[in-house]
Amino acid sequence: MSLRETLINRIRTIGPISVADYMTECLLHPAYGYYATRDPFGTTGDFTTAPEITQMFGELLGISLAQAWMDQGVPTRFTLAEAGPGRGTLMADLLRATRNVPGLHDAMEVHLIEASPTLRAKQEELITRAIWHDTVDTLPEQPTFFVANEFLDALPIRQFIREGSAWRERLIGVDHDALTFGLGAAQPQPALAHRLEDTEDGMMVEVCEPLAPMIDAVGGRIKRHGGVALIIDYGDWHSQGDTLQAVKDHKEVDVLEDPGNADLTAHVDFEAICLATPCKFSRVTAQGVFLERLGITRRAQDLAKLMEPAQLEQHILAHRRLTHPEEMGNLFKVVALYPEGENPPPGVEA
Repeated sequence: MSLRETLINRIRTIGPISVADYMTECLLHPAYGYYATRDPFGTTGDFTTAPEITQMFGELLGISLAQAWMDQGVPTRFTLAEAGPGRGTLMADLLRATRNVPGLHDAMEVHLIEASPTLRAKQEELITRAIWHDTVDTLPEQPTFFVANEFLDALPIRQFIREGSAWRERLIGVDHDALTFGLGAAQPQPALAHRLEDTEDGMMVEVCEPLAPMIDAVGGRIKRHGGVALIIDYGDWHSQGDTLQAVKDHKEVDVLEDPGNADLTAHVDFEAICLATPCKFSRVTAQGVFLERLGITRRAQDLAKLMEPAQLEQHILAHRRLTHPEEMGNLFKVVALYPEGENPPPGVEA
């Protein structure tokens, strides 16, 4: 039985399901879920993330976190954590770039938040002394230096369409053996009361319910013990419209077409991140600006001196892809969480 058949049977038994339920099943179902059954990264997968494009991305994040560690008095025991580490590429690059920072590696404990057994196995090939977690809630209570790159966009969302002062939830049902979108009854949604000010009838708003508890858990550790979080993802200040998308073989496909065999994501609401954290937060910064502040062009030039012509061409394209406003440079944003009384990490501003 496929995931599509499993979902159709479930809907016929219990009724329509939310977009959040659909995303959770598609991505994390233990037998058929997208992340549970494959390595989706790179040119042979379905999409390519920044760490897979060039080593410079992880290196520069490492430099930013290492400087923040020094600025906060070089705590002698701290958590270095990544949520959604993929193959482990970002963390491996980060660790390599910071290996000569005196005392840093002796003080760190590497923790990886990863639900996929398939990806955990990949990460173990690159990261030798890590501790794995299913959620951020089990991270130690100590200074926490945290990275999440393209992690929040895979958290399940619910979608609501405004009708007067109420909202109708977008649901997924079945019509003639096909999965299809529909709408639930109009109901008040207290959590969306503030969105009545900037929406009109018929407009859609997306809500990511797991986001706030996760940000609160990470931000709480930073507030209590010190540290920094760097959150990088595609999105904007707050959600507006339908941003749910499915990607397969590096192409956008129908969201309902092939559940479990395509990646599902939605734009991240950076306003929701800032509202959820109990510690301070930086200005939201375009990824291209963030990387340029950290010296990506100088690093690219240094690496280019060691390259053959064919390799150099790919290197130039990788730099452009990460930083150019018409590529990932403006689409992706960065926000940092940091303690009261401290400066934000390099690359962002207060």
